[in-house]
Amino acid sequence: MIDIKLIRENPEVVKENIRKKFQDEKLPLVDEVAALDKEYREAKQKGDALRADRNRMSKSIGGLMREGKKEEAEQVKAQVKAMGDEMEALEQKENELNEEINKRMMVIPNIIDPSVPIGKDDSENVELEKFGEPVVPDYEIPYHTDILESFDGLDLDAAGRTSGNGFYYLKGDIARLHSSILAYARDFMINRGFTYFIPPFMIHGNVVNGVMSFKEMENMMYKIEGEDLYLIGTSEHSMVGRFIGEILKEEELPQSLTSYSPCFRKEVGAHGIEERGLYRVHQFEKQEMVVVCKPEESMEWYNKLWQNSVDFFRSLDIPVRTIECCSGDLADLKVKSCDVEAWSPRQKKYFEVGSCSNLGDAQARRLKIRVKGKDGNYFPHTLNNTVVAPPRMLIAFVENNLQADGTLRIPKPLQPYMGGQKELTPKK
Repeated sequence: MIDIKLIRENPEVVKENIRKKFQDEKLPLVDEVAALDKEYREAKQKGDALRADRNRMSKSIGGLMREGKKEEAEQVKAQVKAMGDEMEALEQKENELNEEINKRMMVIPNIIDPSVPIGKDDSENVELEKFGEPVVPDYEIPYHTDILESFDGLDLDAAGRTSGNGFYYLKGDIARLHSSILAYARDFMINRGFTYFIPPFMIHGNVVNGVMSFKEMENMMYKIEGEDLYLIGTSEHSMVGRFIGEILKEEELPQSLTSYSPCFRKEVGAHGIEERGLYRVHQFEKQEMVVVCKPEESMEWYNKLWQNSVDFFRSLDIPVRTIECCSGDLADLKVKSCDVEAWSPRQKKYFEVGSCSNLGDAQARRLKIRVKGKDGNYFPHTLNNTVVAPPRMLIAFVENNLQADGTLRIPKPLQPYMGGQKELTPKK
């Protein structure tokens, strides 16, 4: 959510930002908000003036009664009552106008950073940098589900019977590998100075509205029937929500946090063969980074966050690249975002394994998270980034570490988490 002052003072800036995001259907919202805001402020000004007059007149009633001017006092009482009725009507009007303003403000996109490339959709995203040499071995790399099944580590059939499509059983060494990657990611971030959290896996609706757009919520979130609770799609939701309504001390910033959670997503829509298996699932686990910081520090943190992901994957010998999201591919709350993509030797291309986002003060404004500064309160900036999200990361891992004889190499950083094993041997 942007500052309404921007619409009051620079509506064309807001409109131009909407055009850059190719959301021209939202252009009328700017003028609607401006008109509603003008009406709201006029109603509030009138209400405040009435309140002041009413208070002044109420105080005069006692004096008139003491002076024996009972009739005049009764007349003033009647005026005070009439003013009270008018004030009540004005307050109702203010509430209705405020609701209409918020409804529109919630769908007006955040102002993107000037460095964001302009483009309609993800086909116009821009490659930034590659890290590590992508290799295509001279032996066949099977589909990831076939690799995992060769170690007797995956059971999709049983998951289909218990839960349906989009679910899975991991077992044996592969399940241990999955947990080892998460444990290593946890320690990797703790060693970089982040505070480790395990957050709630369900959140209230007002937190959902604070951390994401309505469109994202509809496409992602599972609601608990009969309760004001949603299953989180990422721990960023409950981690940023942790500060709802809080006034933080400036000396407490930055807050650099890393959190583990299961994640639950609808994953609406049809997906091709390369997005089946473990690529798009309804349930997975993730290690996340979340930062709450001063506005002037947010771009520096943005660069630190995506670099953490790159360093993590490179420590496991997985080649990656960073992709800058263009304006049309940015979610409405985001100021700037890039994806980290891992190399797939089977597909001979990169695929997304994480996303880093700077949301400016949009989430803080929605959740009323403020910082007590020297010159008054202000909204902090929030950022988030994926450290690692298996099982999707398992696809990159097994493809890049599969040897010609079918064994799976365990990189040195993971060996302590795997009981010292240096490789896994196929069971099938």
